[in-house]
Amino acid sequence: MCGSFCTHAKAMEALEQVKARFERVVPIVSQVVADTDTRFGKAHDLMREMERICDHRVITTIKGAEPIGPQKLLDLLIIAPCTGNTLGKLAAGVTDSSVTMAAKAHLRNERPVLIAPSTNDGLSASAASIGALLPRKYIYFVPFGQDDFEKKPTSLVANFSLVADAAQAALNGTQLQPLLLRS
Repeated sequence: MCGSFCTHAKAMEALEQVKARFERVVPIVSQVVADTDTRFGKAHDLMREMERICDHRVITTIKGAEPIGPQKLLDLLIIAPCTGNTLGKLAAGVTDSSVTMAAKAHLRNERPVLIAPSTNDGLSASAASIGALLPRKYIYFVPFGQDDFEKKPTSLVANFSLVADAAQAALNGTQLQPLLLRS
């Protein structure tokens, strides 16, 4: 989970759906999510709720995420929500957060990463990052679209109700379609 705080409630619903479908779920959050209280809630409360749902401690550090690769801890990594900042880092190969370290460590095992974008600049500055990630092997997206084309014409957000289905598709090596959703 990255810092698109306005989508955390939907991401938590998706987490519950993923946990209902898959036996073992390991929560990972960026340091910003772990440390930031917002008008959408307190960081501590979010971490405790994730741990309750998953019955697993939340990974919040680069050091905590690094063993994901060498120990082959995951079958699938889901980044939901994935901010424009994290999209850019993934596209450029930057590993400076727990989430980007988890992705790098996981991809080294040629296992799928599922991205649920949530960014106000998805059709502007972050479009290049999405474009760079779309053709990459082992990268999949939760179907997404414009969330408010009149007030935020460049904003994109994943349909979080499709995370569990997109996860199953990614595990099967396919992209859930349609990728682009109508507003």
